Amino acid sequence: MTTPLLEVRGLEMHFPVKEGLLLRSRIFNRAVDGVSLQIKPGETLGLVGESGCGKSTLGRCIARLYQPTAGSIVFNGRDITRLKPRELRPLRQDIQMVFQDPMESLNARHTVGDILEEPFIVQRLHSPAERRQRVAELLNIVGLPARSASRYPFEFSGGQRQRIGIARAIALNPKLIICDEPVSALDVSIQSQILNLLIELQQEFGLSYLFIAHDLAVVKHVSDRVAVMYLGKIIETADSDTIYRAARHPYTKSLIEAIPVPDPHRKISRQVLSGDVPSPINPPHGCAFHPRCPEAQDQCRQKAPTLQALSEGHWGSCHLIYPPV
Repeated sequence: MTTPLLEVRGLEMHFPVKEGLLLRSRIFNRAVDGVSLQIKPGETLGLVGESGCGKSTLGRCIARLYQPTAGSIVFNGRDITRLKPRELRPLRQDIQMVFQDPMESLNARHTVGDILEEPFIVQRLHSPAERRQRVAELLNIVGLPARSASRYPFEFSGGQRQRIGIARAIALNPKLIICDEPVSALDVSIQSQILNLLIELQQEFGLSYLFIAHDLAVVKHVSDRVAVMYLGKIIETADSDTIYRAARHPYTKSLIEAIPVPDPHRKISRQVLSGDVPSPINPPHGCAFHPRCPEAQDQCRQKAPTLQALSEGHWGSCHLIYPPV
């Protein structure tokens, strides 16, 4: 078996919530609550779920933008969970992020050339002339002309800005890129171009992706495996074909049924979820999904399910889908 590039074990990220006259932290927002996952070299793991389920927080923990509350992150055979800021600097070459809104993640006061040069300056790589040459190469790789280096982010369209964000992410030849909803802010006509670019870069440079999204149709296009997240936990994971063909968890099924069908004459019976994702500050007792689950039973309200193997490579967390003992 291939050794995982990334292995996350029991990861937790709990944010203290201050309340009362003295603003003391008595309760916690359990944004990520015991997540375990793996990503192999050259693989794309799609991470899906509704807004507020903890996907972006998990991605930022893996990139070590947040210090996790508990658990471990092993990257390329090394535990990076507790590394200090100075120890993290070399790691930044290997783990990069592409953010959802490129206008927010790109410095509006810097030219594109300055933005793309910055990773080399921070890592103390190359001479000024070599850095400028590398910037031109990066722009060419993502489909932008070299003259773009002298312009500012606001002079570009949303799709072009995201290409700049991708160029910055691949500048240091990373092993893993965390894509945090990279196409959700773009027009549908532009989304496919960015997705195809990410696939081409993966094939050319051997990249691994953690691809975060709430749209299962987008994830299907790029992912080898899919992990479904709900209220801070992974509730189902399998290879992409299995998830779309034979999903077992009621929540996963509802996400798949929500995918738009392009044929207006095709009638489909949809199971629409009621309510919203519960608060991670005060999650429901038992299975976190049971208040919205159309198949919930008494045991779902009393005991939280655990992630168990359903078949080879297919795991699920639901009392109603566990294999017989």
